[in-house]
Amino acid sequence: MTGTSIFHRQLLKKFHLAWLLLLALALAVPVHHAHAQAAADKKEPEQIRIGFQKSAVNLVLLKQRSVLEQRFKNSKIVWLEFPAGPQLLEALSAGSLDFGLTGDSPPVFAQAANKDLLYVGAEPPKPESSAILVQTVSSIKTLADLKGKRIAVQKGSSAHFLLLQAVKKGGLAWSDIQPIYLAPADARAAFERGSVDAWAIWDPYYSAAELGFKPHVLSTGRGLSNNNSFYLASRAFAESYPATILTLLDELTKADRYVQQNRKEATQLIADVSGLDPVTVQLFLSRRASPSPTTVIDAAMVADQQRVADSFKEIGLIPRAIKVADIVWQPKASAVAKQ
Repeated sequence: MTGTSIFHRQLLKKFHLAWLLLLALALAVPVHHAHAQAAADKKEPEQIRIGFQKSAVNLVLLKQRSVLEQRFKNSKIVWLEFPAGPQLLEALSAGSLDFGLTGDSPPVFAQAANKDLLYVGAEPPKPESSAILVQTVSSIKTLADLKGKRIAVQKGSSAHFLLLQAVKKGGLAWSDIQPIYLAPADARAAFERGSVDAWAIWDPYYSAAELGFKPHVLSTGRGLSNNNSFYLASRAFAESYPATILTLLDELTKADRYVQQNRKEATQLIADVSGLDPVTVQLFLSRRASPSPTTVIDAAMVADQQRVADSFKEIGLIPRAIKVADIVWQPKASAVAKQ
């Protein structure tokens, strides 16, 4: 073999080795990137700050049973209670919360005020869980009789929309009534002492009042409001931790299943948090859909919520028209696949 041939063969061998090295590096890059992306998607937040109300059955169950503390080993779970949805969403938009549950109206007012939050989940409708109450001796017998009356309601709450729909069904304009904006505890006190003529309220306050002093139920939400419940998150949290959001929704559905299968235990756990007696809690729970899973927002929910927004804009209770779909979270397929 000539020196030239040996040289060519050695050169070819070196070229072949270099090509194999380049190929290995090329293959290694996407693999490394995939592992890095998977690690990023699976990361847990340092803390998850959750806002709840006494009406938030599934969140209360998760809190009492320490489910999330067990599920999120690397996250600190912080629980904060609020009297109503507007206060909860104010905290969320201010950066003091990451996730929470409200009725249908609070997100409408928040979006109209340019608060940066997202709808991330929902529970089925529960129209029987809210009502307009009057005293048993009241002269108010029909919705039309609300004309000129003083009616207690939490501004921006689900009961606010219920009252709006009730006024409309009674053939009245919003200007025909005198809304008295009070938080639930203050509203009950005003109602009991006769400072207001009627009270628009939701469970469990509704159940507590019904069993406590037996007012007349002028109307429930049936035929007026679906009384939907929505889970909301700050935009930053939802976009940074999509898998965490989906895990939360999954655990909320499991909590509902626990309520259905362990009613006695669930009743006591809720009573312990709310301060309500078990009989009141049982009535409260009986008005919820069964089962009541938590899901991401679908088109029907968006359409229903848009009607709520349009109704408030129509009478000038929010300053501008809004499009609900603009703040509905759309989880990426990659996040869903990891569930």
